[in-house]
Amino acid sequence: MDAPSAQPRDRATEAVIAAVRDATKTYALSSAPVAALKNVSLELRRGEMVALVGPSGCGKSTLLNMLSGVDRADSGAVVVCGVDLTHAAESDLVRLRRSKIGIVFQAFHLVPHLSVEENVALPLALAGVRDDERVRALLERVGLGARRKHHPSELSGGEQQRTAVARALVHKPALVLADEPTGNLDSASGAAVLALLDELRRTEGAALVLATHDAKVAASADRIVRMADGSLVP
Repeated sequence: MDAPSAQPRDRATEAVIAAVRDATKTYALSSAPVAALKNVSLELRRGEMVALVGPSGCGKSTLLNMLSGVDRADSGAVVVCGVDLTHAAESDLVRLRRSKIGIVFQAFHLVPHLSVEENVALPLALAGVRDDERVRALLERVGLGARRKHHPSELSGGEQQRTAVARALVHKPALVLADEPTGNLDSASGAAVLALLDELRRTEGAALVLATHDAKVAASADRIVRMADGSLVP
């Protein structure tokens, strides 16, 4: 008799893009230590959109920083695409961000001397890859096709945000982390960006995590994760 197949279990394991297990983070400030994360556990699956909601200072941005490897947990584990970010070498974290993680920063972080299309293509260039067709297609999708030769200083805040979104998606990341991705957009542009994020996570299988104060944005997610005082709450 053949041994039972382990395939379903393997598929379930592969579906988990990122896992946070009992992660804690405390920042040592001059006044007193601040516990930014307290034993947080969370799994993010392929093709899933998760909204992080909660008041300012609740730990949303800290959790995004843990998932991106920008900051490290003091204890517990944060595993993304099989890499334990808590103990990985900095060079491994850089490679992981370049190949597997897309980040939409609230402050944009566009390179001022690069054009819009050069900013969007930057993750590909850092990986030694060129894909002009994807860059152009993403710029058209976020309504910036006619602005591709402009520089960040020539863009509105909303246009800079849309450039940042396109840059975060250009290398087809497995995990997309977005901090208030529609915070600087009007309603029409915000809806277009959300539609793009939703389409690409469905067609390309990325796990998408949005930190947001916008109830409409949160409502579009598959799952809402609420945070308060550094912890997940029901």
